[in-house]
Amino acid sequence: MNQNNGLMGRRNFLNLTGNGGIALMAAVAGSAFWGVQANRAIAATVEPPSPDAALKRLMEGNQRFVQHKAKHPDQSEARVKEIAQAQHPFATLLTCADSRVSAEILFDEGLGDLFDIRVAGNIVTPEVLGSLEYAVAVLSTPVIMVLGHERCGAVTAAVQGERLPGSMNSFVKAIKPAIAKTKDESGDPVDNAVVANVRYQIEKLKQNSTIVSERLLDDKLKIVGGRYDLDTGKVTLI
Repeated sequence: MNQNNGLMGRRNFLNLTGNGGIALMAAVAGSAFWGVQANRAIAATVEPPSPDAALKRLMEGNQRFVQHKAKHPDQSEARVKEIAQAQHPFATLLTCADSRVSAEILFDEGLGDLFDIRVAGNIVTPEVLGSLEYAVAVLSTPVIMVLGHERCGAVTAAVQGERLPGSMNSFVKAIKPAIAKTKDESGDPVDNAVVANVRYQIEKLKQNSTIVSERLLDDKLKIVGGRYDLDTGKVTLI
């Protein structure tokens, strides 16, 4: 469709619908706006913990998981009903999509406790960035953890310079800038790249989001990196 046809399409739509069509469009836009406002208002009724307290809770949960002393909180029928109309997670996790890296299990939390964003290689794409901004601006989560993990397949592919089929190569491309910073490091190149990638994605998050950077300046937000050990279950802060 060329530009003129697109313009005619919009004119025809308005001619067909008249004022009612305009009102309908406004109502749809308005409902989306007020939906965000309502979520923000609901979240504001729950006082979030401080960034340090939120991080402490995360790490204590991981310690329980490692020690096989998990409490499995917030997984009851009562919890399902409690959070049906509103969510107020105390932390946001950007993790890899790997099936072995499930945040609620690793940190011994339950429904409504964590705002999870999962993508191969825990990379900050525009869509991921928008999700993180939603967590900060609307849900007021006080801590974001970018969590990489041992033997990450996406990072391994990037280190080995593999070109993957289909759209899979997109996350390899997103990780490659981090690998350049590990050239002179000793040790395992994949594990070095896992840590470097976490740091690189945090840098991207800070540089590309005014919403996030303002919360950091106001001391209402803490961003940390983590590395998950597949063999032990332990999360180490980077």
